Amino acid sequence: MTSELFSEFRDDLNSQTRLMGETQVPVNEPKVLVIEADAERGRELTSVLRFINREPELATDCGSWKASIEDASDILAVLVGSCKSDKALQKLLKEVHDLDEHLPIFLLSEKNKELTVAIEPSSCILGRVEMPVHYTQLTSALHQAEVYRETQADGAHQRPVDLFRSLVGTSRAVQLVRKMIQQVANSDANVLILGESGTGKEVVARNLHYYSKRRDEAFVPVNCGAIPADLLESELFGHEKGAFTGAISSRQGRFELAEGGTLFLDEIGDMSLNMQVKLLRVLQERTFERVGSNKSIKADVRIIAATHRNLEEAITEGSFREDLFYRLNVFPIEMPPLRERVEDIPLLVNELIRRIEHEKRGSVRLTQASILSLCQYNWPGNVRELANLVERLAILYPFGVVDTGDLPEKFQTDVSNAESVRLSEELLTPQPVQYQLDNEPRLPRGGLDLKEHLSNLEVGFIRQALSDANGVVAQAAKRLGMRRTTLVEKLRKYGLQRSDSAPGV
Repeated sequence: MTSELFSEFRDDLNSQTRLMGETQVPVNEPKVLVIEADAERGRELTSVLRFINREPELATDCGSWKASIEDASDILAVLVGSCKSDKALQKLLKEVHDLDEHLPIFLLSEKNKELTVAIEPSSCILGRVEMPVHYTQLTSALHQAEVYRETQADGAHQRPVDLFRSLVGTSRAVQLVRKMIQQVANSDANVLILGESGTGKEVVARNLHYYSKRRDEAFVPVNCGAIPADLLESELFGHEKGAFTGAISSRQGRFELAEGGTLFLDEIGDMSLNMQVKLLRVLQERTFERVGSNKSIKADVRIIAATHRNLEEAITEGSFREDLFYRLNVFPIEMPPLRERVEDIPLLVNELIRRIEHEKRGSVRLTQASILSLCQYNWPGNVRELANLVERLAILYPFGVVDTGDLPEKFQTDVSNAESVRLSEELLTPQPVQYQLDNEPRLPRGGLDLKEHLSNLEVGFIRQALSDANGVVAQAAKRLGMRRTTLVEKLRKYGLQRSDSAPGV
């Protein structure tokens, strides 16, 4: 690469750095193998890779490239350029596939130049890298290779997806919700969950059930707004044979199915006044009758209700009973809308991507600039809308890297460089642990070994970071705000392995 072209690449890098605050690229290992018969072009490309903190390995002989590597698992990707002939190139691609069928390959080619070699369908070629290289294209290709390598890893080494993923976040609002769940989960008090549609109210309800003494019994959800008013009574309380036209057999209701467990009444604000009266009686007396029966059935059921409506306004309008409201509103929990917890968006995006990868439905990665753009959006559909967007991007750009321009138009936001840097520091930089004044740690009367205490804290945070990153050291290092090589040294120091991670909660 001439000095002018290298300067162009550096200018490209600097423009991206100004946009995103600080370039975040993997440090040193794993290696990038460059196979290029043109020795000069190969050396130029390795210089570029070192410039972006990648460790290159160059092979200029397409016939003896294997001598350049010791272990295929240490290779992130293979950049394949020119060989002496198309036949030699085809043989090379087959050899790479035979060595490791999941080793990502990118072909180096001039812009708009067609390939003249036939590509085997089984070859793991993720795309092309145009020459001369540009920062965005090269780093996106290597990021794509990282994603592909992670998703092809043995599933036994992957951390299972947390059940309650919508509560991911570090915002004050989400931390308050978690605290309230811990406080009320193990009691039998009725809980009313408030919040806009799509904020994750059912997720809160499942948390309450999971952490309660009823967790081994059934969790039964009912959407009161989705069932016609004349059928809701039968759905909740069950019916006897012949109780009404079409009742050809007896049927248990949701209260009986939830016996000993938890009944979740979603969208309780849409329930008719007639059904509100009947529900109030069950809450007061803890008994009910099936439709068409006079026999009382005891109900040992914990009630958790949820609504997106303002029930106090509904009481004023006469569409919701005040006495039922006070029965349900023993312990209210309000789930915040996503626009009020934008600092959680990067973590939520990672968690949603991890769910897609866990379910073998592909993968995708978002650049820092695209994450910043999402943080500017209002999110009327809340977490549900974000989940739908991530799934859509995974379909449109399988195993790809999504930049701002790739987002649907309504999610694209024009953010100034200064504002981008400020948001990057505020939203995407790992925050130091904060201590409340009233929770300030106290020195034991007998003193302590400070060095040992700090080492134990460090080990704990490293394990949590590894757990959150599914054992991927580079991602864990980013969460801890350190270089990958530094984290590797600490793993060796403390004798930790990638699998030594704290269990998800």
